[in-house]
Amino acid sequence: MKHSNISVFIPHMGCPNCCSFCNQRTISSTVKAPTSEEVTEILDNACRKLHDPHNTEIAFFGGSFTAVERSYMVSLLKAAQPFIEKYGLIGIRISTRPDCINDEILSLLKQYGVTSIELGAQSMCDDVLAANDRGHTADDVKKASALIKSYGFELGLQMMTGLYMSSPEDEFYTAEQIIAIKPKTVRIYPVVILGGTKLADLYQSGVFRTYAFDEMAEICAKLLEMFEAAGIKVIKLGLHSSDEVQGEAVGGYYHPAFREICLGINFRKKIESLIGGEGSCKILVNPKALSMAAGQKKCNISYFAQKGISIKIVADESISDINEIKVIRETL
Repeated sequence: MKHSNISVFIPHMGCPNCCSFCNQRTISSTVKAPTSEEVTEILDNACRKLHDPHNTEIAFFGGSFTAVERSYMVSLLKAAQPFIEKYGLIGIRISTRPDCINDEILSLLKQYGVTSIELGAQSMCDDVLAANDRGHTADDVKKASALIKSYGFELGLQMMTGLYMSSPEDEFYTAEQIIAIKPKTVRIYPVVILGGTKLADLYQSGVFRTYAFDEMAEICAKLLEMFEAAGIKVIKLGLHSSDEVQGEAVGGYYHPAFREICLGINFRKKIESLIGGEGSCKILVNPKALSMAAGQKKCNISYFAQKGISIKIVADESISDINEIKVIRETL
């Protein structure tokens, strides 16, 4: 069964920094921090509707969870903990900053049923982190990650691509450094420039120049390949779709189907490596891979047509691997 989260958003509070890209009100779609009573109500309503509680986590996202006032953090954990046993949930997932992790915090999280911790690494290049006012270093990410793993938590890392002062080489270096840390999961967020942020000011003044959208998609497609080859699951690629984000975005790489675009790029490359020059061929794929093989709005079919190659994507039930491709060359 597919993993799912019951998400509880905590607005930007307690965080010691205001990063260049941050407009937390827009991301979390809320201003008011939920009380423990409201968290109980949210979880109660959500758990009653669950189809597969054993593959479900409670997820506190939106802010730096371990940087909020300690009594408030504990009140949220106390509100969530009873639902783990009552419904047989996996546990609690939280996200926070690398410089807001220590032994005392991890012991507390363990006590209240937290099982997964995600760190917002964003980049593993210190100059990029400094340019975007992150307030921590790459070494902080490494140390916090090691400590989290030593306590037996599942580790997730988040990276952002296309940040101010970051280059494609920096993106790949960051991925290599993250792979070396060996997290269980990764989230990749191509930067979205939101109004009211430092990035927006830099972008609108012409100081911050972004890549072309297609270039960013190619970069992220490669990152996806790198993490998958290392056995690290990419659980998110692209910012989640919301009216608030679309309304606030002034630049960057927002697209509601960003992951699908990247998957299409990787399928295109696989197909290209298997077929020759001009002609016609059938591309056999797992039925679940049909849209990915065709590409966003069938762009892969158009791509090959421009090269004089006619391809037909066909579902084949005998292909069990969603990434497998078989080519049948058609002759006249």
